Amino acid sequence: MANAKIIEIKAQHVAEVSSKIAKAQSVILFDYRGLTVGQVTELRNEMRKAGIEYIVLKNSIVERAAKQDGIDERIHDFLKGPTAYAFGYDDAVAPAKILKDTIKKLKKCELKGGIVNGKVFNAEEVNTLADLPSREQLIARLLGSMMSPISGLAVALDQIAKKRSEGAAE
Repeated sequence: MANAKIIEIKAQHVAEVSSKIAKAQSVILFDYRGLTVGQVTELRNEMRKAGIEYIVLKNSIVERAAKQDGIDERIHDFLKGPTAYAFGYDDAVAPAKILKDTIKKLKKCELKGGIVNGKVFNAEEVNTLADLPSREQLIARLLGSMMSPISGLAVALDQIAKKRSEGAAE
């Protein structure tokens, strides 16, 4: 029979992971087999700079936390074997991008799937997510397209003003 302290500790771990899943915009599941300690350290540092939390958790704890948060049962399919988790709190796309780039560079590991805004994604869908531009890039594109007509109008008005001032000078 399990010790009451152990059950309490596990319940705390489940609550912590549940909280992380609820706060995160995305959680990407990653099979890290084949990576050296140095490569994992480099990956962790890169993720930390991007505001992503990279941790290795017990699959059973994550499964219980996901069930507690009402996450689709399909997540169970991805919780087999060694799994690392990348929690993206600020940007849903950043963890997928960094992991996809790492996989391309090292050719050793693979994406398993993920949870994006409470929905379960398979590895193919996570790869598609990784190909999307970041939030900042999308905002910059939107602002650029909004500014284009305004700047065109400003140039046209400036040209009209120059012609009128040249006509008045003659």
